[in-house]
Amino acid sequence: MVQQKREPFSLKKRAKSFVYAARGIRWLFAEHNAWIHLVAAILVVIAGFLFGITHTEWMIICICIGSVFAAEAFNTAIEKLSDVVSPQWNNKIGKVKDLAAGAVLITAITAAIVGLIIFIPYLC
Repeated sequence: MVQQKREPFSLKKRAKSFVYAARGIRWLFAEHNAWIHLVAAILVVIAGFLFGITHTEWMIICICIGSVFAAEAFNTAIEKLSDVVSPQWNNKIGKVKDLAAGAVLITAITAAIVGLIIFIPYLC
C-alpha cells in the first residue's frame, strides 16, 4: 500500500473551504424547493418567538430546519451530478433521483410532525 504525503495544515486553505461551502449554500437557494423550505422555516421561527417556546424546543426546531436544508442540499447535489453522468434519460438515474427526493420528503414530513408536537400544546 502506497502512503500519500499529508499536506500541512493551512488556515488559508481552511478559509477557502468555507468560501466553497458558502457558494454551495448560495447555489442551493437557486432551487425553488429550497425557497419553500426557507419560507416554512421563517414561519416556524416567527411562531417560536410568538409562543415563547422553550430552549429545548428551539434546539429541536433548529435541528429539524437544518436537517431539511441538508437533505435538500444532498438531493440537489445528487440531481446535478446525475445530470452530468447521464444527460439523457436513464431509468436507474431516475430511481436515484426519486430516492433522493424521497429522503427530502421524509425529512420534511418528520419536521412537520415535530412542529405539530411542539406547537399544538401552545394552541390549545
